[in-house]
Amino acid sequence: MNKAVDHGASKGSKGSAGEAAKLFLKLGTIAFGGPAAHIAIMRDEVVVRRRWVSEERFLDLLGAANLIPGPSSTELAIYLGYERAGWVGLVLSGVCFIFPAMVMVLAFAWAYVLYGATPNANWLLHGIKPVIVVIIIQALWGLFRTAVKGPLLAAAAIAVLSLYLAGFNPIALLFGIGALVTLIKNGSQLRRQRDRAGAGLPLIAGLGASAGFSAGITHAPFSLASLFMTFLKLGSVVFGSGYVLLAFLRDDFVHRLGWLSDQQILDAVAVGQFTPGPVFTTATFIGYVVGGLPGAILATVGIFLPSFLFVAAVFPVVEFLRQSRWASGFLDGVNVGALGLMAGVTWQLGRAALIDGFAMAVAVLALALVLRFKINSAWLVLGGAVLGSAYHLLA
Repeated sequence: MNKAVDHGASKGSKGSAGEAAKLFLKLGTIAFGGPAAHIAIMRDEVVVRRRWVSEERFLDLLGAANLIPGPSSTELAIYLGYERAGWVGLVLSGVCFIFPAMVMVLAFAWAYVLYGATPNANWLLHGIKPVIVVIIIQALWGLFRTAVKGPLLAAAAIAVLSLYLAGFNPIALLFGIGALVTLIKNGSQLRRQRDRAGAGLPLIAGLGASAGFSAGITHAPFSLASLFMTFLKLGSVVFGSGYVLLAFLRDDFVHRLGWLSDQQILDAVAVGQFTPGPVFTTATFIGYVVGGLPGAILATVGIFLPSFLFVAAVFPVVEFLRQSRWASGFLDGVNVGALGLMAGVTWQLGRAALIDGFAMAVAVLALALVLRFKINSAWLVLGGAVLGSAYHLLA
């Protein structure tokens, strides 16, 4: 059955931009849990339920999203919108995925400026986090079965998982495993043609390079132009999660510009973590705190604009990556590396989420519903939120 589904969706069936916009508006509203959870929910919607793309194509687009700077799950949404509905789909899917989170973060920022504190959402997340762990595990199982095409790729995934948990840099792991798998798969050809061995790699190196630039801002009084350029720079150079973004935000806004305190940066990242959608909407919060509504809008546009440009530039190359012997090996390595990183994040999320009997019971219930009824992940997230709220109201 899986093979038939994959074959039927192998090139992606074209649809309307409206259906792409509707889907990603929904996902932007209910996709809690960070990039790994977002990717799992997207897979459930576009591969399993709607069959817009095959598992293989989904993995290739995920690998391409991990090769460029910016929020990987947002870029995957943009890729999927492009795949489904062309240029209009590219724009609408990204905007619709970002917009709900932006609005929620903007509301929290308004309350923060007015009252000086962020809201406490722990009661809500107590029920959502265990559900997210189950959703990610389900997605990982399906994606691993597609991505792991033999002992080499299985070993690569295990190596990335182990090294990530040991504290190695995730971006270095991703590119390193891609290069290693490429070399191993093409070792015999490399030995035969060692004088030309580097000929197939320029594209890979180019994709790995950052497209960042220096905004040239010095320590100065606040200005909207400086705010926009700082976030445009961050959107152009930052790989990885919101925790990686935290280090860049602290360097720019606390040390270099002096506009915020350490506590304000931590509050901003916390709001980005407990709202649905991309964690990079932390920029919306910071923009509002330092520059009001115009600052919030400019900061949001600045940090996400590079993602749209990178996806538009790289999308036509994804098919070449799969067709080229060298680049295909690299993409295979990146794909299993990304899944190894997702597995590592899932382990960390699980330790943080399954903290008591209630959380474990919610996880078991979610797992039973997934296995028995194949229930939509959106309903699972909403159900977890309701259970978390009820538990704390009755406790």
